[in-house]
Amino acid sequence: MAKYYDARETRDPAERERDLLSRLPQQIAHAQAGSPYFAEALAQVEASAVSSRAALARLPVLRKQTLIALQKQHKPFGGLIAAPLASPYARLGRVFASPGPIYDPEGRGADWWRFARSLYAAGFRAGDLVHNTFSYHFTPAGFMFEGAAQSIGCCVFPAGTGQTDMQVDAISDLRPDAYVGTPSFLKIILEKADQLSCDVSSLKKALVSGEALFPAQKTLFAERGIACFQAYGSADLGLIAYETEAREGLVLDEELILEIVRPGTGDPVPEGEVGEVVITSFNPDYPLIRFGTGDMSAVLPGMSPCGRTNMRIKGWLGRADQTTKVKGMFVHPEQVAEVLKRHPEVEKARLVVSNPEGNDLMTLFCAAREKVDARVGEALACEIAASIRGVTKLRGEVSFVPAGSLPNDGRVIEDARKY
Repeated sequence: MAKYYDARETRDPAERERDLLSRLPQQIAHAQAGSPYFAEALAQVEASAVSSRAALARLPVLRKQTLIALQKQHKPFGGLIAAPLASPYARLGRVFASPGPIYDPEGRGADWWRFARSLYAAGFRAGDLVHNTFSYHFTPAGFMFEGAAQSIGCCVFPAGTGQTDMQVDAISDLRPDAYVGTPSFLKIILEKADQLSCDVSSLKKALVSGEALFPAQKTLFAERGIACFQAYGSADLGLIAYETEAREGLVLDEELILEIVRPGTGDPVPEGEVGEVVITSFNPDYPLIRFGTGDMSAVLPGMSPCGRTNMRIKGWLGRADQTTKVKGMFVHPEQVAEVLKRHPEVEKARLVVSNPEGNDLMTLFCAAREKVDARVGEALACEIAASIRGVTKLRGEVSFVPAGSLPNDGRVIEDARKY
């Protein structure tokens, strides 16, 4: 059985670099010709001259947060879809919505998001039954991993999110080989199976994404006989990097150029220094040139002991802005502002994300304009919690604090989880 997904994973690094840089001018010209946004943003750029990393680094960075404003101004995709036809949907297979909202296109063809490579590195093979707990509703993750699994010959059970009892029953009955989803939900499923005395021991491998994988979770899964690997990607770019059996950082996907830049600038940092992940993709439908993900990471020097020769990164090391990811969903400062707009009784608030017992928890600490008694405060807390759910699509708790007790540091979202 082949160890690698394809021969590209083990080619000489210099050959890979030549290949990517030789294709770069054509991709930039394609983006300029087909995408109204890049036609304007790169109007002064001669595509044929962008054939080195130094030339690429002189181009402007398009940051993920900018997509929200662009899509409001130029509906539905901010002018980023290449070669638009009579309908912006003519070349697409599906459209999704991520929190923000940001509308994400999916083109046609097998494994459009390129996650098959990460599944293969995690040991997924033809004939496996994959229990896919990523959402199939609004956001693209469920389809990202389903298409990837099917492209390598796996059968998929589209479990989706929630309904933990039913998840446990399905695993007990169908005996899937593998799990795909967030690490926190895998932990919840295992704990529920113990409570129900259900056998879920058929799960021997897992590919997790959408949130950080904490050391305690890694230990728990290993103790249960589950080989757990990580994949790092986004709804804009698809797969970015993936973990291998070497367990040393994440290996970059073959269809990307990665830069680590100083946050707030487009300037690449020295190898090993932490900075913002900026990606240039070769996707013909949705070409993203120097796309700033907002995620922080660093290049891990050297090559992986697993034999794959592509660049490695240290994994997800936080956010360059206050946006954070909770249970696989991005939560933006603008969403906190929207919640407060609905409740003028609250003067100031701070959303704190913690991870007690390995499960993500959002708590909105609110300072009211006027002192509220217990009865009024309980009712208001319920209303605010409903707004949090409506705006972010996630559950959150509400806690009232005295006026003036919240730090005056400009932070709206605090990630208090320990990575």
